[in-house]
Amino acid sequence: MMLSAQNSTNSPYTRYGYGALADRSFGAGRSMGGIGYGLRTPRQINPMNPASYSSMDSLTFLFDAGMTFQLSWFNDDVNTQRNMNGNFEYVAMQFPLTRRIAVSVGLLPYSHVGYNFGEYATDGPGSLTEYSGTGGLNEVYAGLSVDVWKKRLAFGANASYMFGKLDHRRRITTTNIMYTMKKTDIHDMKFDFGVQYTHPLTRTDRMTFGAVYSPGKKLSATAYDMISFDQYFSSVAQADTFRNAGFSIPSSYGFGVTYTKDYKMILAADVSYQNWTDARFFDSSEEFKDRVKVALGGEYIPNNFTRAYMSRVRYRAGLHYSNSYLKIKNAGYDELGACVGMGFPMLDNRSFINASFEYVQVVPGSKTLINEQYFRFTLSYTFNEFWFFKRKMD
Repeated sequence: MMLSAQNSTNSPYTRYGYGALADRSFGAGRSMGGIGYGLRTPRQINPMNPASYSSMDSLTFLFDAGMTFQLSWFNDDVNTQRNMNGNFEYVAMQFPLTRRIAVSVGLLPYSHVGYNFGEYATDGPGSLTEYSGTGGLNEVYAGLSVDVWKKRLAFGANASYMFGKLDHRRRITTTNIMYTMKKTDIHDMKFDFGVQYTHPLTRTDRMTFGAVYSPGKKLSATAYDMISFDQYFSSVAQADTFRNAGFSIPSSYGFGVTYTKDYKMILAADVSYQNWTDARFFDSSEEFKDRVKVALGGEYIPNNFTRAYMSRVRYRAGLHYSNSYLKIKNAGYDELGACVGMGFPMLDNRSFINASFEYVQVVPGSKTLINEQYFRFTLSYTFNEFWFFKRKMD
């Protein structure tokens, strides 16, 4: 197999299904292994569980935006390659409607597609097939959270508009050169429902239990399958259009528990399950398998009430494991990741610059699959301001 330069997402595995599933956590959660189901904090936006929005006070406005940079290594036992890429990741805002109701809106990714590699045929001399792909799915969401039992029980829901294009191409070189393109345009609604219950232990210590459910959904999609002898497809030898050709996403279930000691410590654990075997891609689920993800993480603040800056920095770390939802060559792969991060407070000690450093090892289930590892750096800015506070004039 021959690898070459890639797009904003590097993995050749994104040739299959909907691509690589995106990390839905923001800021602090991302540097704690991607936890979020039980995370309830007034200083961070947490779209992983929409019930968390009502944790903010009634005078605060939150804004969060992040970008990711990634260095990837690939090895197929013959060739080794490195790639670098950067990508805008997410943007969101959150604000209260009443003392017990809060709203969040934002844009975040659902999946990424990006690859470019080639391989020589084993069934005939002089045949080279080059594969390339771009695109992915995104979500524009609006969420509402209600604190039904003050500081104890909250419910929330996200309504998302999912949209995006998946573009897969092949260049087949034999005695002639032929190009094929399979393009899918997807757009539909998606919903997430969440609940969080907080049990106080002391005046400063508490446990929060969170659960999230996202129902499976058949997606509105139009797919195009074309063959051409022109790389720009200005003339097409064969073309087929498939409308609503059996695309769907699975039901998802998530549960998390978080221990919080105010202004000192957070410890969290999450587990999620997605039944991808019930989902469809071109009306088939043969390349899907159910996915489980486990994440552990924590945050520590040496001293939040000192003038010493480094003692007010949030120090974070986490681990995560997941199996792939893709079944490739009757196998698949697992992902093992470790991350560390810091939250640097601004002058007001409310807004933060968050940095996370993550290493992920892709462990293929077959020797014929590519070994992959990557180092990812995420930088985000969380703006926290008393926009609704009326100052008195002297």
